[in-house]
Amino acid sequence: MARRGGAPEVSAGSMADIAFLLLIFFLVTTTIETDAGLDRMLPPKEPPTDEQIVLKQKNIFTVQIGKDGQLLVEEELLDIKKLKDKAVAFLDNGGAIKGDPNYCDYCEGERSPESSDNPIKAVISLKNDRETKYSVYITVQNELVAAYNELRNRSAKKLGYNMSFTEMEAAYADQETPDETKEKLKVRIKKIQDLYPQKLSEAETSTN
Repeated sequence: MARRGGAPEVSAGSMADIAFLLLIFFLVTTTIETDAGLDRMLPPKEPPTDEQIVLKQKNIFTVQIGKDGQLLVEEELLDIKKLKDKAVAFLDNGGAIKGDPNYCDYCEGERSPESSDNPIKAVISLKNDRETKYSVYITVQNELVAAYNELRNRSAKKLGYNMSFTEMEAAYADQETPDETKEKLKVRIKKIQDLYPQKLSEAETSTN
């Protein structure tokens, strides 16, 4: 009896189903990494006005990062480890006297007339060199944000909240937090932010 010629055929009818299942498996199990950035919120758009806004020099806290990593704070060299405390002292100074519309009744600083009137008027101006290392830039940013968080956490405690400001922010951002709880947290977070608004301005980068 003669043999039949040719190789046996392999059925490929289910290959599409297998490929589709593998695709779903990898989509479900694969973790996509995202770059972590700086948490910053742009100020809300304000209606145009002819009124000129004038900032007093004492309400501006200048921080400059050199290309070699040196830190100049208020035109003086400063160790980066002391930056947060220096920023806290500036923001919480409360230099306006009683009777002045800018008087801060919740500030606990030295109330020096040479420093900021109140946290609402206080602005931190950050300037860096084009050759500044990114790691140094991030460290300075973190120290300045930590200064705001320290004062905001203190305010949360003084207001009698059972959570710190940073804990409230984390709970508000958590998708598992109930909507009702988020609404309460939103009001509390806003109240504390109004006491210590984060006014962190970045000046034009220096080329020298």
